[in-house]
Amino acid sequence: MGRQRSDAEQQIADLLHTARKSLRLSVAFLSRLDGTTQHLEVVDTAVPVLFKEGYQQKQELTLCQAILDKKIPQVIPDLTAFPEAMKLPAARMPRLRSYVSVPVVLSDGSLYGTFCAAGLTTDKDLSKRDKGLMDVLAAAAAVIIEPEVRSQERRSEIGDRLGPVIADGGPVVALQPIVDLATGDRVGAEALSRFPADWGMAPDVVFAQAHSIGLGHRLELLALEQAAAHLDRVGGYIAMNVSPATLLTPECGELLARLPLPRVLLELSEHDQVEDYGTLNAALRPFRAEGMRLAIDDVGAGFSSLRHIVVTSPDVIKIDRSIVTGLNSDPVLTKLVQSLVEFGHGCRVRVVAEGVETAGEAAALRTLGVDYGQGWHYGRPGPPEALSEAQSLRVPAPRQELLRS
Repeated sequence: MGRQRSDAEQQIADLLHTARKSLRLSVAFLSRLDGTTQHLEVVDTAVPVLFKEGYQQKQELTLCQAILDKKIPQVIPDLTAFPEAMKLPAARMPRLRSYVSVPVVLSDGSLYGTFCAAGLTTDKDLSKRDKGLMDVLAAAAAVIIEPEVRSQERRSEIGDRLGPVIADGGPVVALQPIVDLATGDRVGAEALSRFPADWGMAPDVVFAQAHSIGLGHRLELLALEQAAAHLDRVGGYIAMNVSPATLLTPECGELLARLPLPRVLLELSEHDQVEDYGTLNAALRPFRAEGMRLAIDDVGAGFSSLRHIVVTSPDVIKIDRSIVTGLNSDPVLTKLVQSLVEFGHGCRVRVVAEGVETAGEAAALRTLGVDYGQGWHYGRPGPPEALSEAQSLRVPAPRQELLRS
């Protein structure tokens, strides 16, 4: 049994079957040309022992390349009539004697490969009309192929971009102060990942791209390692971000077990879906028992935050900056923040406001009873040495009695 074809490959196989049957030839195939090698990607054949998917040969020695170079025509009823064709390996084994080849061209004009049909005997009936059919089928194949080509290009681009960052140990991590709104004292800091500015991408976009190509867990764990390295350099707690999926990996558990957990606030984004809260809480339980606190990040930016809060019983909720910005002059935002504060305090949860940029916003948040704030008003993300001394954090111990299984 051969490998299972993808849906796209099966659609192409159907096109090839149409070509082979219509032209009454022995084989039809889609080849990919990478500049040095011809790859037979999909094959429809009446002689499977001679023609196999996955077969590769030097591109310069193929009939397809000779046709692209215009050394021989696209429609060849009898290879023996063309000395250039008879010099090539295909004329000896599998001893092809008739051939039709048309290019497969993508929407940007780039050459993907060739759509071909061949026979083991001469076929004087092959004509330009048969080439016309092959052109139509090749165009249909290009439409089927292109999405996967673009997806692979995207994966390669992301991997090539992330490779050096991962090799260097992960992203640069900057620290942004978190202050007690009542006193102005710094109590902690959030570790924020930073990627090369010329990428022009927010960190959450970079992490999402990394997950899309299977590098997300590794990149997140490296970011956590970089954040943890600051624990010996600053006072107070450090808030570290992790996705629920990465949290459930054994590697994340091993990393957390090495940390001074009473100084760690683990932030889960409220944007990320949680498929199994029972498993999530079970993974968190031993670390919270040792003093680690849990925060739900970006509260108010989406629709899953209330479920995250109710089911995980966090120690901290962080109000998203979209609700904080301009709340001092917006009664709707003011009421929303007031409701979140009342809800949080009613659940014995401390409330942090993110994205505090003005004195007016800070004053309004203090009036509403928000416990802590972070944002440019208090300091931009930077190196550890830029932080002020941290004061003792006056928050209740982790609420183990409220954890749900």
